[in-house]
Amino acid sequence: QVQLVESGGGVVQTGGSLRLSCALSGSVRSILAMGWYRQVAGKQRDLVAVLTTLGSIDYADSVKGRFTISRDNAKNRLYLQMNSLKPEDTAVYYCAADHRAGWGYEYAWWGQGTQVTVSS
Repeated sequence: QVQLVESGGGVVQTGGSLRLSCALSGSVRSILAMGWYRQVAGKQRDLVAVLTTLGSIDYADSVKGRFTISRDNAKNRLYLQMNSLKPEDTAVYYCAADHRAGWGYEYAWWGQGTQVTVSS
């Protein structure tokens, strides 16, 4: 099992920046892919950014050029640097991980989520 705990959410003005952090613990060695997803109330949860241990990275078109996903293996942490934030980025952001090296399917492990609110 893998446990994930997000932090770093909050309220920011349009054009501002936030960095989300996800602390991973448990069977971390079994993780082959990690990512960030977001969900607005009443809508489906959408992929924001994902990376695999094989070096693949992908972003949602809506965040390309503004968000950067990264990891610190020594600290067992996953990050999402979010710049040039827009009101439409407002959502609950979830950290997720999986024992498969890909994306496009439901990941096995999820954090509890952290709220990001971008005010106009």
